[in-house]
Amino acid sequence: MMVEKILIVGSDQVWSLEKIYLRYLVTEGISVELFAAQNILYAYNGGSIVNKLKLRLGISGIYRTINRQLRDRIGQFKPDIVWVFKGMEVLPETLKWIHDQGILLVNFNPDNPFIFSGRGSGNRYVTDSIPLYDLHFTYNLEVKRKLEDQLHLRSTFLPFGFEVSDEIYQLAAAEPEIQKVCFLGNPDKKRAAVIAKLLASGISIDLYGIDWNKFIDPHSLLRIFPPVFKEEFWKTLRRYRVQLNLMRVHNEDSHNMRSFEVPGIGGIMLAPATTEHLMFFRDGEEAYLFSDIEDCIQKAQHILALGREEAGRIRDNARKRSLADGYTYRQRVKKALLELKDLYAQAGRPSF
Repeated sequence: MMVEKILIVGSDQVWSLEKIYLRYLVTEGISVELFAAQNILYAYNGGSIVNKLKLRLGISGIYRTINRQLRDRIGQFKPDIVWVFKGMEVLPETLKWIHDQGILLVNFNPDNPFIFSGRGSGNRYVTDSIPLYDLHFTYNLEVKRKLEDQLHLRSTFLPFGFEVSDEIYQLAAAEPEIQKVCFLGNPDKKRAAVIAKLLASGISIDLYGIDWNKFIDPHSLLRIFPPVFKEEFWKTLRRYRVQLNLMRVHNEDSHNMRSFEVPGIGGIMLAPATTEHLMFFRDGEEAYLFSDIEDCIQKAQHILALGREEAGRIRDNARKRSLADGYTYRQRVKKALLELKDLYAQAGRPSF
């Protein structure tokens, strides 16, 4: 019997990565359903102050409710694979139950499962569940090494990517250029320190995100805007001369979603010279990669001083590399499916 069904466990939010994977898995001929565990938790948490307090104190029954509903969905859908994205809502005992049903378990954590940088980046269920999966997809080479070398678990490097239609790309490319540095993302102390040093060097910056005013003092060269989404997100990434990309603590030598979104839309990315960024892009040709804050300042100034033709060449190079080397999510899904086929073969299951 051919393997046909995958149940994805994660989020149904408009920005969720799993929705992209679901869409392209369907185009590859796989029957896929999404169990939106995170949505159930968020609805409960936002339902009342009492619910929020119970959740914080660890006395809520919402996790049991979510996992009971997950078991019911599995019983109805009868998937061949359960693919959990992150897994903060899934109890280890549920994963063990799934495995006992003869269903293969796969995980893709878009954060580092060993370093939690905030309340939403992980919990004890993520930690305790690591050894229970048959396969880990990870975007982080250091995480991959730890999973394999220290825990002796099967893992595959699956980088982030970008998802933008040709129509949106053309609209974004037609945007008039703003001769400034932009950072699109939420604040933390480390990011704010970098922004402050750039401002002190005389570089104008526009920030897009939540609560930046709580992390950085007003400055004559600084403007702060709320987050942008959908079409406006891509236009904003494209229209600025420099798109700054700063890593979180759990990604210090890795990459993040902006690592492909900025070049994919034809933006000029200025990012840390991490091991993975150096794998994906040629410094000074397809992106600019800095080694420290002084190098960041110098390269920002250099990009701002580029002539329009040279800046256009960098933009074109970034876009071409992103397409030629398969940095789109459609290609990421194809790679993931190849790994799932191999997992089934090694587990003695029939191939797709």
